[in-house]
Amino acid sequence: MVGEPVGRQEVSRWENGKRTPRDWLPFLAAALSVPVDVLATPRAEEPPLPPLADFLPADDPLEPVGVRSGGRIGMTQVADLAQRVHGLRLADDCLAGGDLLRPALRELRKAVRLYRDHAYAESTGCQLLVQIGELAQLAGWIASDAGRYQDAERIYRLGLSAAAQAEDHTLAGHLAGSLAYQFSNTGREPEGLDLARAALEEAGPDAPPKARALYLDRVAWAATKAGGPDNAQAALRALGQAAEALDDDRAGIESPAYLYWVDAGELRVMESRVYTELRRPLRAVPLLRDVLAHYDATHTRELALYLSWLAVAYADANEPEEAAATAERMLALSAGIASERTAERGRVVLARLVDYADVPQVRAVLEAQAS
Repeated sequence: MVGEPVGRQEVSRWENGKRTPRDWLPFLAAALSVPVDVLATPRAEEPPLPPLADFLPADDPLEPVGVRSGGRIGMTQVADLAQRVHGLRLADDCLAGGDLLRPALRELRKAVRLYRDHAYAESTGCQLLVQIGELAQLAGWIASDAGRYQDAERIYRLGLSAAAQAEDHTLAGHLAGSLAYQFSNTGREPEGLDLARAALEEAGPDAPPKARALYLDRVAWAATKAGGPDNAQAALRALGQAAEALDDDRAGIESPAYLYWVDAGELRVMESRVYTELRRPLRAVPLLRDVLAHYDATHTRELALYLSWLAVAYADANEPEEAAATAERMLALSAGIASERTAERGRVVLARLVDYADVPQVRAVLEAQAS
């Protein structure tokens, strides 16, 4: 009946075409200043995303072509690309991989063509490679979030090639660590741990503070996912070293701008996730509650992800009612988000709640999801 409250999850179903507002249509049409028929007409399905090969040249995408027909470019074009990459990075803070994959791949294709088809000074070419590397890290992250893991791996490896040619070891470590993180989360845990450790080793002790902290965080996560008591201890050591690295401001080494999001709060999130995976809820719950109390609500995907670990930690602490309330919020936020990461975390949370299915609050969450 019109007049009754409508939840966020229901609105998300309207937006994604899973359900029609029916009685609400005239009011929504009036609010949006469009005819009712526009909202009542089924939305055409978006065509499937073309394969990655359609966006990048075959073989080595960074191999220059024989004849550069695109003219000469300078640092102005590189600066323009850098601004677009940063804009896409900021968009990723608020949007999911499924929403950003097309524009990210389009930008990557344009950047590779800029490098292959144009003439430029050596210094300009080096900076162009750096931007391609940064864009590849971001596009790979977006592809991974959308569940396109093979495409993400190829994109990351493209970025590693660009970073290596530009001799940007910090960026190479960021790309390698991103790929290691994907491996650790997709059933390739030994590879993930080896690659995360290699990224840390390659960067060396003189890497910028935020970069070294991030590399150590990824080692901690990879070791946690690899399992075993020795790896658990290694993960806890890496967490402590990450905090020390972030506090290290010796010699005034400046961290890359693309690591703007790496701060003490992000390290606490990783620490809490590690404790949750290690089934130490008394450590995990206070950390997660503190982080979530101050977290930017516009970052919906990350908020949902962090809530998923809090729900599991509550379940591990034998607090099923709190776990159910947290899971309900997490699942509501996740509805309609085009992220395979949040979808997978939702499945993990629901599987963990099954152990408490006889608790009324838990049963209500499970039944709501089943329906």
